[in-house]
Amino acid sequence: MPRLTAERGSEPWRRRLYLPAYQVSDAARYAGTTPQTVGYWQYRGGQLGPVLPGRTRRQPLSYLQLVEVAFVATFRALGVPLQRIRRAHIYASQVLRSENPFAEYQWLTEGYHVMLDLRDVDKDQQIGKLIVADRSGQIAWQEMVSERFAQFDYHEGLAVVWWVRGRQMPVTIDPRVAFGAPTVKGIPTWALRGRWRAGESITDIQDDFALAEEDIEHALQFENIQVAA
Repeated sequence: MPRLTAERGSEPWRRRLYLPAYQVSDAARYAGTTPQTVGYWQYRGGQLGPVLPGRTRRQPLSYLQLVEVAFVATFRALGVPLQRIRRAHIYASQVLRSENPFAEYQWLTEGYHVMLDLRDVDKDQQIGKLIVADRSGQIAWQEMVSERFAQFDYHEGLAVVWWVRGRQMPVTIDPRVAFGAPTVKGIPTWALRGRWRAGESITDIQDDFALAEEDIEHALQFENIQVAA
């Protein structure tokens, strides 16, 4: 199966798509789930095995694995059974010829067609839970996960910028910036958290990083720090 690995001489950030960089606890927090749940998706997943296989035990997740965790979290929040998601991932991997199909633009543009085909092949009526039908009976794939899709910017077929809390907040994860750490306008949120915990004021941080006050407050909020009004 083809893999979009970086070739010698290509942009270094492409390698970061596959490097283990995100602890399970952080991935769970970004995706809105728990570390135990992420571990279950990747190593257990019931009788049929893990939903997202391929990760080495005791290693952090890669960026593309992180994106896939976000999409599985979305499906689960919509009530889709775990084994249905697993079969969808396997089938999409084959059809789209990708190891991480949920992290590719094709998933946005062709995902509902893949699910329609899978329903015909699998003959499992609950596969239909991966497809949303509107009142006219038309397929409305994008409506099902529109909020999650809207959080990503795609580049050359891959989801490479994640607006982790939606575009109304400035926190992004981009493997091309700060080695994929969550940032606000290029400044890692952990750096702003460290300055705040060291006793510096918002004004002090603004002076050093040339960020707006609300950007710093969003970064601290993302790091679970509430700034008193």
